Amino acid sequence: MAKTLDELIRTSDLPVFIDFWADWCGPCKMVAPTVAQLAKEFSGRLTVVKVNVDRQPDVAARFQVQGIPALMLFEKGVLKW
Repeated sequence: MAKTLDELIRTSDLPVFIDFWADWCGPCKMVAPTVAQLAKEFSGRLTVVKVNVDRQPDVAARFQVQGIPALMLFEKGVLKW
């Protein structure tokens, strides 16, 4: 990533929606089309980021992800959901 996720969350003018997922996760696969649709419908008004917890376990740990899929929404650096 050009920016770190923390930096993106802190500095983005747009809300940042994060989807924590893994290839082997059935529920993650079920949520994926909805997340893709969200990204498409809110393009230019929302930044959607997908974080694979197997490839980036340090990021998942930093955000205290206990189970997946985990969805988070940040606005101006503040966790909203």
